[in-house]
Amino acid sequence: MAATPVSPLAPGLPCAEPYIRSTPNLSHRRSVLFNSEPKHFNHAFISHNVISKHPRASTASQDTDFASDGSSTVAIENDDVAGSTVFVIRARNRIGLLGVITRVFKVLGLTVQGASVEFEGDFFVKSFHVTSSDGKKLEDVEDLERIRKSLMEAIDGVGDTSAGLMQAGGRGVVVKKSVSGLESLGERRAKAEKMFGLMDGFLKNDPMSLQKDILDHVEYTVARSRFNFDDFEAFQEGDAALGNGGLARLSACQMDSLATLDYPVWGYGLRYQYGLFRQVIVDGYQHEQPDYWLNFGNPWEIERIQVSYSVKFYGTVEEKASNGVKYKVWTPGETVEAVAYDNPIPGYGTRNAINLRLWAAKPSGQYDLESYNTGDYINAIVNRQKAETISYVLYPDDRSYQGKELRLKQQYFFVSASVQDIIRRFKDVHDNFDEFPDKVAFQINDTHPSLAIVEVMRMLIDEECLDWGRAWEIVCRAFSFTTHTVNTEGLEKIPVDLLGSLLPRHLQIMYDINHRFMEDLKRKIGQDYSRLERMSIVEEGIVKSIRMANLSIICSHTVNGVSKVHFELLKTRLFKDFHDLWPQKFQYKTNGVTQRRWIVVSNPGLCSLISKWLGTEAWIRNVDLLAGLQEHASNPVLQQEWTMTKTINKMRLADYIETSTGVKVSLDAMFDVQVKRIHEYKRQLMNILGIVYRYDCIKNMNKSDRKKVVPRVCIIGGKAAPGYEVAKKIIKLCHAVAEKVNGDDDVGDLLKVVFIPDYNVSVAELVIPGSDLSQHISTVGHEASGTGSMKFLMNGCLLLATADGSTVEIIEEIGAENMFLVGAKLHEDPQSGDKPARGVSIQFIRVVSMVRDGYFGFKEYFNSLCDSLEDDKDFYKLGADFSSYLEAQAMADRVFVNKEKWTCMSILSTAGSGKFSSDRTIEEYAKHAWGIEPCRCPF
Repeated sequence: MAATPVSPLAPGLPCAEPYIRSTPNLSHRRSVLFNSEPKHFNHAFISHNVISKHPRASTASQDTDFASDGSSTVAIENDDVAGSTVFVIRARNRIGLLGVITRVFKVLGLTVQGASVEFEGDFFVKSFHVTSSDGKKLEDVEDLERIRKSLMEAIDGVGDTSAGLMQAGGRGVVVKKSVSGLESLGERRAKAEKMFGLMDGFLKNDPMSLQKDILDHVEYTVARSRFNFDDFEAFQEGDAALGNGGLARLSACQMDSLATLDYPVWGYGLRYQYGLFRQVIVDGYQHEQPDYWLNFGNPWEIERIQVSYSVKFYGTVEEKASNGVKYKVWTPGETVEAVAYDNPIPGYGTRNAINLRLWAAKPSGQYDLESYNTGDYINAIVNRQKAETISYVLYPDDRSYQGKELRLKQQYFFVSASVQDIIRRFKDVHDNFDEFPDKVAFQINDTHPSLAIVEVMRMLIDEECLDWGRAWEIVCRAFSFTTHTVNTEGLEKIPVDLLGSLLPRHLQIMYDINHRFMEDLKRKIGQDYSRLERMSIVEEGIVKSIRMANLSIICSHTVNGVSKVHFELLKTRLFKDFHDLWPQKFQYKTNGVTQRRWIVVSNPGLCSLISKWLGTEAWIRNVDLLAGLQEHASNPVLQQEWTMTKTINKMRLADYIETSTGVKVSLDAMFDVQVKRIHEYKRQLMNILGIVYRYDCIKNMNKSDRKKVVPRVCIIGGKAAPGYEVAKKIIKLCHAVAEKVNGDDDVGDLLKVVFIPDYNVSVAELVIPGSDLSQHISTVGHEASGTGSMKFLMNGCLLLATADGSTVEIIEEIGAENMFLVGAKLHEDPQSGDKPARGVSIQFIRVVSMVRDGYFGFKEYFNSLCDSLEDDKDFYKLGADFSSYLEAQAMADRVFVNKEKWTCMSILSTAGSGKFSSDRTIEEYAKHAWGIEPCRCPF
């Protein structure tokens, strides 16, 4: 392998990892984003300079003399030459160099009209007369400079082709090693020319070529007949399920936007052997089964066995001295290897692809060797299994000490491997760590990757031998922090005893950071011990713990909220003490989703319709153009086509519902959907009680009144955490109500209740386009942002929602008149989330009594669920908001029968969804947090 990754501007050269094509960032920072946590998809985003400014290439000299050190130069002569631009290249003569230079011109779309060459000893001077593809002289100054730099990178990247490539003994580092000189110069030249000839082009990516490649794979790789193969063999893969809920999908959307917008970014995460559990419903109860997503391999990943790093755990820390300087040495008690697996993330409408690097845990070869040498084969196997457990399963149960320890191991394993990889890449092209914050920016999403702060400090101090002050300045300039939490109970705390056992050196560094911060804070605020205690990283109590959010805020230059409402909560409630101290640190960037996944892929019919009425497909990259639909919202032709598209999507969803649940539903009914993680604050229970109320009303109507009822198909989907008993009871109640309602002939198609099992992204691509009404009814003050509502909004689904999280900004974009609002607003209830509401409606009392009295069976089982809804226990305010909820549902019924108005509101929902693209979110992060700019592929 080559010593460092080379620029794609010299594509004829052999390239070390990564295989994925990226683009050079010639002048801007590298950005690194860590995603939420090992249990939440764990994808970190890392921008990486594939090439940096070369010390020789950075001087734009037009001088035709050699540099004083005999290095290469590229000069441009464009004034006195008619019809073409002349590139004068002076370089040391090396085999294959001329071929590389001509290939650079070819890849950049340029035509060489003529050339001349002169030799001066070991050097040549070659002049290339070049035009653009249409035969014109090159005039643009920026284009000329880019071409010149491309040539310099190609020239400087070419070494002696007699050199062989191999992996060094050190982990994660690739170097060159010369081979024996047995081959003649002519043989080496012939091999080099053949190699460059074979590499002279890219694979075609038109549909016919892709289809042929798939057939070749079927016939020659998996040895199946091209006339008899299944979807799996044609690369149809299942959901990876490497995360849970909207935060996981948020990361995937951000990766799509980063690639599409040409940001030079890498992603990091864990390669879990088992993803989030598969949900199986038996007799209405949730059961969890392992998700064997890797059983048959992953066709898109590239195993990088040569890229691995040692990750240390346990052990002791000793203080030593050398030349009067004291330093700490961490001797680990356990070591595992992190092995890289790369996955390409392509962008839309760009030649760029970024890379997602996932880490798998493997045993350290040293310990296996010791076991084998002593004949202890069984112990070697046990050690291997123990090491691999780290990346086995998403969401280990942390109710026990062992579970907490495994979670912490996952967090540090992910962080350590990624930080080592980042620093190794930095050191490949830089030798001064003062430049580190200008080249690397870490973005922590929630606190679970915040060990990265301490890991970077440890590596700078213990391994790179920087003093504390210099290392601290570097860290504080490199990190920024985004939190998705809305209450203090959700902030991560790690017991000191657990940290001291698993990561003893990191605990020492945390104590040092806290001591210095406390001393500085005392000088600023005085002896306010209550505030000092709240802001301390160390929480004293029954269980002494480290507050990871406080650590993240103290060590970051920016603290981000994820919606306007969330930002206010951070300032006034969650981090008020820190905001009062550092108001300049706090910002917000509302989350977003990618229209390319949630319209183009999941709803191709709507995609085509939008492009037709806008007269362009440019909205796929510039989603603000969707606003152009507003002027057509009342057009009867568009409304008819819009309704037909929705009907087709409802047919797809109805077929899936019948296949997965056995329930046959009417397409004339309103498809009323709530799909998301099952949790009390998301209030699926209020939805079910609303269904009970509707059912009770229908049962008490006469036949003539029933004819006026708007038919509903109430669809609920989502998973409950394995240890969350209340959420599991909510799932059971949904099934109990469904069994009663769906089997009642008096009701028929007026009301159907469906629970979709094992809800995931693939299912969402059917559910979201086929929905008429979508519920987002979390208790006000408990949703940081919420991205599910954005996906439904883009697909023209009307929202029934509380004014919480990003919904407040949706109201600003489409108007409250185009959605159905539920409950009090945040400013109307300043105690939101702190105290239960009092006073409930008679309707609420009635439906709770029906459940409590056993109307739907399982009386004893649901008793505790009903108890949680009593006045003094109703923390999530179902009783207080139930009347408002019923009013919003009644309004939705009234509008639904007015097809023209409903369709107009649907069109306006899509037209107003542009702000909620992840493209906008990423551009705000790039500008205000990371300081990077797009880096477009030059060919």
